[in-house]
Amino acid sequence: MPPSGAQPQVRQHMAKFLRSFPGVTRLLQIVFGAGLWVTIAANKYEGSIHFVLFVAVLFWLLCLGLFFVTLLDKQDAVPVLGGPRWLCSNLAYDVAAAALYMPAVGVMVYKTHRNAYCMVEQYKHFCLYKVYLTAAVFACLCCLAFLLSVVYGACRKSRGEQTVI
Repeated sequence: MPPSGAQPQVRQHMAKFLRSFPGVTRLLQIVFGAGLWVTIAANKYEGSIHFVLFVAVLFWLLCLGLFFVTLLDKQDAVPVLGGPRWLCSNLAYDVAAAALYMPAVGVMVYKTHRNAYCMVEQYKHFCLYKVYLTAAVFACLCCLAFLLSVVYGACRKSRGEQTVI
């Protein structure tokens, strides 16, 4: 059983992380990523939308892992990537996510544009335009959240800091 003095210290770290810029952006990435993949998965999709779904689910799951490891202050328990390399690992993750979300945004914008014909009143069949538009907005918001994390992490790294917070 841990000493009784450890509990307030863990809560202080959690509160500090949740109020920090990286904590808020990670939460936004989780929320927007979930919104993206749920929007796509709940509707009919085909072709290049599979790539968007892959990117959304992959980075959503990885984001959950990074969020909870940082929230619980267990970076040192992560082999190879943790400890003093945790900021660099988070930065590499954010760069990869932003790099893959950009083409995902492009795919969603293209698909939205291709389905714009069905927004006329006379069109009576099922239309994916609103679904694709919603997914495109979520993809843009995710990409923006990851780009903000990249800028923040790069600034911290360039100042020689090694911690995420």
